[in-house]
Amino acid sequence: MTLGVRGVVLRDGEVLLVRHGYTPGWHLPGGGVEPGESFEQALAKELLEEGNVRVEGTPQLHGLFQNKHASARDHVAVYVVREFRYDGPPQPNFEIKESKFFPLDALPEATTAATRRRLAEVLEGKAPPAQW
Repeated sequence: MTLGVRGVVLRDGEVLLVRHGYTPGWHLPGGGVEPGESFEQALAKELLEEGNVRVEGTPQLHGLFQNKHASARDHVAVYVVREFRYDGPPQPNFEIKESKFFPLDALPEATTAATRRRLAEVLEGKAPPAQW
């Protein structure tokens, strides 16, 4: 089974998105949960690596999703992060080409459909579906 985390990092009407070097589009930051790591530990690690965001306070669990697009055994936990410290964008690398905050009403055209669905759920208070 593959376990992953994603963060909806919100500040002043903006959301943090990342652009990967290995897949197209803008995505919520996140990654895999390593053996022995909690979801919250994985989230903090991934947000620091991908967005230079240091989680402060307790992230709010938005939902648990099965991602059949990756595999029938892929599951993702999505958290909302509102309390954090941001030390500016990280240096680009092979994995993350770009990481930046965008106004919620002006997302880049290449923002993925799944990212847009997660944002709509969080911002409109909708219950998340079981599928990614």
